[in-house]
Amino acid sequence: MPRGDGVEVVGRDVIVHPGSVGILALDDRDRVLLLRQYRHPVGHLLWEAPAGLRDVAGEPLHKLAERELLEEAGYRADRWDTLVDVFPSSGMSDERVRIFLARDLTEVPAEEIDFERVHEEADMPVVWVPLEEAVRKVLTGEVHNMVAAAGILAAHAARAGGYRDLRPVDAPEG
Repeated sequence: MPRGDGVEVVGRDVIVHPGSVGILALDDRDRVLLLRQYRHPVGHLLWEAPAGLRDVAGEPLHKLAERELLEEAGYRADRWDTLVDVFPSSGMSDERVRIFLARDLTEVPAEEIDFERVHEEADMPVVWVPLEEAVRKVLTGEVHNMVAAAGILAAHAARAGGYRDLRPVDAPEG
């Protein structure tokens, strides 16, 4: 719509989002932890990496990632690195996602987890997939979830470089 001075004003719908984190958990056998979760907006069961919203004010992102890995998959990690930062829908949302690489994993007994999974999280089986196979699943269109796809490809690239280019968990966001 043109203004009086000839400059066109363009309207945009923008979704304001609190942001989120994702976790690419990689075990000592180079297997990726994936979850199977139903996503109503797309009407599909998706292969996903653990992830969660930035829903606690002031919580450090790596602490949120630790919590989500425990709640969604039942694991703790002794080694955390920043893997990649992404804007998943930059044309319509201000959401930013930090994806962490979690290694040196330990499964936590269910009775030690103080969290009850409900709704779509109630039945999310954990599956371990060799990293090379996970890359193939991304490239052949079997993995559609952005966090999982970006995390898998970034972890594959990071491993090829000996993990030397990874940033610390508290690296500033760009």
